[in-house]
Amino acid sequence: MDKKLVDLFIKNAIAEDVGDGDHTSLATISKNTQGKARLIVKEDGVLAGVELALEIFDQIDANLKVNVNMADGAKINYGDIAFTVEGSTHSILLAERLVLNCMQRMSGIATKTNRIVELLKPYQTKVLDTRKTTPGLRYLEKWAVKIGGGVNHRIGLYDMILIKDNHVDYAGGISNAIKAANNYLKETGKNLAIEIEVRNLKELNEVLTEGNIDRIMLDNFDLPLLKEAVDLIKGKFVTEASGGIVEENVTDYAKCGVDYISMGALTHSVKSLDLSLKAF
Repeated sequence: MDKKLVDLFIKNAIAEDVGDGDHTSLATISKNTQGKARLIVKEDGVLAGVELALEIFDQIDANLKVNVNMADGAKINYGDIAFTVEGSTHSILLAERLVLNCMQRMSGIATKTNRIVELLKPYQTKVLDTRKTTPGLRYLEKWAVKIGGGVNHRIGLYDMILIKDNHVDYAGGISNAIKAANNYLKETGKNLAIEIEVRNLKELNEVLTEGNIDRIMLDNFDLPLLKEAVDLIKGKFVTEASGGIVEENVTDYAKCGVDYISMGALTHSVKSLDLSLKAF
């Protein structure tokens, strides 16, 4: 966990929610009231966000006592109690929605990712996330992908060179883009992997001729064309399939022999898992 980044997220999220005070709690519950609550699982899946929840509780009120029963990555079933929290009721209520919003979202992502990981077990293919994430929540969403057993692709624009179709077109072609990327790395002294997206076999052959890259993204290739492309690459470069890949067809793409499959659906359209924080 990147504590500095997480702490900043929590600080901003609390400020967004609390404004000048939780007036409902202030109006209805005595300030010194103590209470307990438990995180109840209401849907089967994979749990994610427990470590984050501990940070949220601690930042809101370091005196809150949390007893964890189930850790991140645990397989959960309806009725399970993931953790209990005890202390100031005002603090518990202040943390409630932030904890649930994060854990429900993260658990939904981890659950979907884990289903894909299980489907891919018979193959050498790994599932990757993308940058199709919720602005401001990318770190948490990619964290959830890892908890679910997936692999993180680049975090942002800064930790990899990924030459996509628009870059190729603006640069004046495959060869120009690859040469420019390698020159940039030499000039700046940066140590970044280079991946390039190709749209057809013509572009793939240009990449194979030029070389000097680490990974080839085969974007929106149909299955016969994908298999042909993998055969042409012959293991010389890491391969990644992307575009229109969903849970229902992911194994068809894995059968083509790609090293990675990237799926925006892991994060951009996932269903949150049903969790509830209830007093007891």
